[in-house]
Amino acid sequence: MMITTPLEAFAATICLPTHSFFNFNISLLLLLVALLGLLARNRKGELKRLNEQLRQINGALKRQLKFESYVPTLSYAYDPVAATVIPQSALMVDPKKQDLISRLKTAKNFLRNQDPEKAFVEFKAALQLAKTLNGPTEEKKAARGLGASLQRQGKYRDAIEHHSLVLTISQRAGEESGNTEAYGAIADCYTELGDLEQAGKYYDEYIARLETD
Repeated sequence: MMITTPLEAFAATICLPTHSFFNFNISLLLLLVALLGLLARNRKGELKRLNEQLRQINGALKRQLKFESYVPTLSYAYDPVAATVIPQSALMVDPKKQDLISRLKTAKNFLRNQDPEKAFVEFKAALQLAKTLNGPTEEKKAARGLGASLQRQGKYRDAIEHHSLVLTISQRAGEESGNTEAYGAIADCYTELGDLEQAGKYYDEYIARLETD
């Protein structure tokens, strides 16, 4: 029969929890490694899919450029509308419309000269004018410009909101000019935010429209 002292018995009681705690830490570490591996594989899959989408976009753009270089605008075709004489009264432009056109041009110049903050101000004023004049085409140009200005400033979530406004205006007006570019811009913003799943959805729309445009 083995006799232990109270001190030895106490040492034995504190040894087991230490061993169990060590085993628990190992298990937790292995679980974390497994989770990180799973996340890495998922991320790799998303990146692979995104890369494939970008390759499709590149191919579609190349095909589009080839077509446009072959038939740029069909400018040689007879246009009966252009051949008609336009009355002088029809050439008069509403001052608000002139202001709208001027602001859109100024905003584009600011954007071209890498000054997105000033461009944003002009595009915002243009959007308000376009709403007043009930001009969906100009509304979309202004909304797209606001999105681009915010995108240049790294304000991607606000940019998505304005690029999405282009799609909303298109739905309201019943015509889809500018939608392809809007889908592409939204996808780019989501890519910058690291949301590859959402980016993938919008790239899918962008690719589908590039191939049918």
